[in-house]
Amino acid sequence: MTRKTDPFDIELTPELILRAYRAGIFPMSESADDPDIFWVSPQMRGVLPLDGFHVSKSLAKRLKKNPFSVCVDRDFEAVIESCATTGSDRESTWINPTIRELYGELFAMGYCHTVEVYDGAELVGGLYGLAIGGAFFGESMFHRRTDASKIALAHLVDRLNVGGYALLDTQFITDHLASLGAIEIPRAIYEIRLSGALEIEGDFGAWDRLNAPAP
Repeated sequence: MTRKTDPFDIELTPELILRAYRAGIFPMSESADDPDIFWVSPQMRGVLPLDGFHVSKSLAKRLKKNPFSVCVDRDFEAVIESCATTGSDRESTWINPTIRELYGELFAMGYCHTVEVYDGAELVGGLYGLAIGGAFFGESMFHRRTDASKIALAHLVDRLNVGGYALLDTQFITDHLASLGAIEIPRAIYEIRLSGALEIEGDFGAWDRLNAPAP
């Protein structure tokens, strides 16, 4: 399958996507039904400081009760399907079939990761994004239970801190992300932080080894 952007007529590959992220650029589509991809480099970039994640009293209580189980990289297809589906937590989606295919390939290559929140066997929240060097680029998240996406993000922040990451890129910020500590920084400052993060070799699996049951 040949995947191209419009109007540049450039073939899209996972390698091109990785190069774009390293340059501070990411792809989007206007909607799930739009076959075209365009490149984005916001003047103001959303980031979530890894030492600034805000846990509200209600979220702290929910985390303490631990009502859900959290897994990573178990079911990419279910996570991106949920992120690409409109519902009570979103009125539209920019995830079109080309993006789903490309990030599926990046998942198989080990760059794309999911955080999944389960209520029993039911997937009730989660997120996905790309890990490159010491930077994690959050792409999208969803929830079907109260605070499920916040729990996924809390786990991601813990995992990135343990793994030595330096940057959690949210691309843009929403009221939801701002309530959790996300901020906007100018593109020039973002590019400096990105350059430093890319010099680090983050370890996405360090959290699993740290929390593995004793033999």
